[in-house]
Amino acid sequence: MIATNAAGSAVDIVARAMLRKNGLDDRKDVSIVETAFPNMKTMLMEKKADLIPGVVPFSFNPELRGASRVLFTQKDAVGATQMIIWAARAGFIQKNRAAMIDFLEDSIRAVQWFLDPKNHKEATEIAARVSKRPAASFDKWLYIKNGQNGDYYHDRNMRPNLKALQANIDLQHKLGLLKASVNVQKHADLSLVEAAAKRVK
Repeated sequence: MIATNAAGSAVDIVARAMLRKNGLDDRKDVSIVETAFPNMKTMLMEKKADLIPGVVPFSFNPELRGASRVLFTQKDAVGATQMIIWAARAGFIQKNRAAMIDFLEDSIRAVQWFLDPKNHKEATEIAARVSKRPAASFDKWLYIKNGQNGDYYHDRNMRPNLKALQANIDLQHKLGLLKASVNVQKHADLSLVEAAAKRVK
């Protein structure tokens, strides 16, 4: 039994890809059940699932780490990933281009502020207020690169990895989660985020 948060989600795609890599059919050879990330530890420890995705911050739980072992990482399964993007229709971009560049400039400034080590304490306090969790629970990993014990990668200028995005979309098509693939380069327009990044020095 494999647990996933939702069919077609990032961790679901990764798990299915790894099964296929190892000669298993994700639709015939295993049972997959959906459950929320906060419940994954319980699913594993109560033997309701044999394999769960360990995502930040739930994967840092000491009880979970003591009772489990890492079988593979997302990188092991599919390499670099770009699972989340911002997108808009061409007409909307054309009509609101100036405002969108302003918005992206603000967003880049925010990302760079959060990534700056000198702001780490305040960043964890903001996360604590938003999530209603203790700031200490964010202190050792939030916006910190520390191998498997750190946060996810954040591009300082919010530039998406189009090569990885194309590979991820192609994989979804191969796994039967999409009816057809999409040519990312044909639809990508990074001129807005590039213009915004030039304003941030």
